[in-house]
Amino acid sequence: MAKAKSGTIFYCQECGYESAKWMGQCPGCHTWNSFVEEPVRKSSGNGGAAERSQGLSSQGKRPSILSEISMDKEERILTGIGELDRVLGGGVVPGSLVLVGGDPGIGKSTLLLQMCRLLAESGKKVLYISGEESLQQIKMRAQRIGQFRDTLQLLCETNLGEIEGAITREKPEIVIIDSIQTMYQEEVSAAPGSVSQVRESTGVFLKLAKGYGISIFIVGHVTKEGTVAGPRVLEHMVDTVLYFEGDRHASYRILRGVKNRFGSTNEIGVFEMRQEGLCEVKNPSEFMLNGKPEGASGSVVSCSMEGTRPILVEIQALVCQSNFGFPRRQAAGTDFNRVNLLMAVLEKRLGLQISGCDAYVNIAGGMKVQEPAIDLGIVMAVISSFKNRPIEEHMIAFGEVGLSGEVRAVSQAAIRVSEAKKLGFGTCVLPKVCLDKLPKTEGIRLIGVQSVKDVMDII
Repeated sequence: MAKAKSGTIFYCQECGYESAKWMGQCPGCHTWNSFVEEPVRKSSGNGGAAERSQGLSSQGKRPSILSEISMDKEERILTGIGELDRVLGGGVVPGSLVLVGGDPGIGKSTLLLQMCRLLAESGKKVLYISGEESLQQIKMRAQRIGQFRDTLQLLCETNLGEIEGAITREKPEIVIIDSIQTMYQEEVSAAPGSVSQVRESTGVFLKLAKGYGISIFIVGHVTKEGTVAGPRVLEHMVDTVLYFEGDRHASYRILRGVKNRFGSTNEIGVFEMRQEGLCEVKNPSEFMLNGKPEGASGSVVSCSMEGTRPILVEIQALVCQSNFGFPRRQAAGTDFNRVNLLMAVLEKRLGLQISGCDAYVNIAGGMKVQEPAIDLGIVMAVISSFKNRPIEEHMIAFGEVGLSGEVRAVSQAAIRVSEAKKLGFGTCVLPKVCLDKLPKTEGIRLIGVQSVKDVMDII
C-alpha cells in the first residue's frame, strides 16, 4: 500500500477525507479509487499560541439563543434575468456563494456576463475576474452582448492573493470567478485545479462572501460524467449549485438548481442561445411542443412539474418487430429502467406481446424528465405505436403507473390542467383520484382512469 512522501498527504476527491496513506475505499464517503496524493500546506502554527497568550481562547464568541436573534427583511438583488432569478429563489442573496457548472461551450460565461451587464446598468458595482481569457477576449464577447456601464470592472488574474487584495480593496457587490479550477494559492504547492487548490480557493471566497457580504459566483468545470470537477466537498461548501444542461449544438439551454439554501432545488430556467447571447424562454411548454407531428402514432403530450412550473413535453415512442433474438430498448430524456418497467406492466396486465419488439422512447426537445407523472404518457405512447393508432391531437395525459397497472395520483393536478387548458388542449387524461378532487373546469374535457386497462378504451 502506497504511503505518502514527506510533506504530502492523500485526499479523497469526493468528500475531502485526509489520510496518511493511500486506500482503495474512502472511509468517509465509501467511494472507490478516489484518493490522490497532494502536497501539505505548511503553516506556522503560532496563531493558536498567540491567541492563548492574549486570553482570546477563553473569551471567544459566545453562543446565541435562537429567540434573541433579530431577523431583518431579506433583500435580494434582482439580476434582471427572470429565469435566473427564478432558479436562485427570487434573486441573489447578499453574501451568498453560488457555483455554476456545465459542459464547455454551453454558455456559462455568457450568462454571467449578461447578468453583470444588467446589474451594472442598475448601479451595482460588479467585478468580473477571469483566469481563462484576456481582457481583449472578454471585450470581444461583451460587444456581442451589448453596451456596458463603467460600474463593471474586469480583472485577469489567477493568483488568489492578488484576487483577495483586489476584492477587499474595491469592495464590489457582485464578484464573478471564471473559473475556480484556474485559481491557485502560493502557499499550496500543488497545481491549479488539484484537490488542495480548489478546496483552499473556495474557502477563501467563502470567507470573503460571508465576511464582507459580497455575492460571489464561481464557474466550475465539469467531468465527462457531468459533475463539477474537483473534490465533492466543493458543492457542500457553497450555498447554491446551478447546472447548465442541454446540447451545446442545439439552441435551447436549461439552468437547473440542484442545491439552494435560499430557495427550491426543483426550479429550472429555460434559455435560447442566439447570436446576441442567451434569451429567456417565457413559455417553455410552447417552445418544447413546437414542431409536434400531426396524425402520427406513438406521440402524446404529458405534463411535468419542475418546482412550481408546469412544463408540457412531447413523449415519442416507436415499437416495431425485432429482426434479432434480443430486442433493443432505448430511452432518451427519461430513465431507461423506468421504461422497461412500464413495458413489463403492459405485457403482464394488458397481454400486449411486446417482448419481441424493439422499443425506443424519446422526450422531444432534449428535456430530461425523471418525474413519475409522465408514466401515463409513456404508456399511451407505447400502446399507440404498437397498435399503430394515432392519439387525439389535442389530448394530454399525466399520472403515475404502478406495478399492478393502477394509475396513481400526482401532485398539483390543478396546475397541470390549467397549463394544458392555457395552451389549447381540449382533453386531459389524469388519475381518477385527482379528478374527484378537482373543481369543475370549463373549456377542457377531463377523463379519469384507474388502471392501464382504461387507457385501451381511449386509444
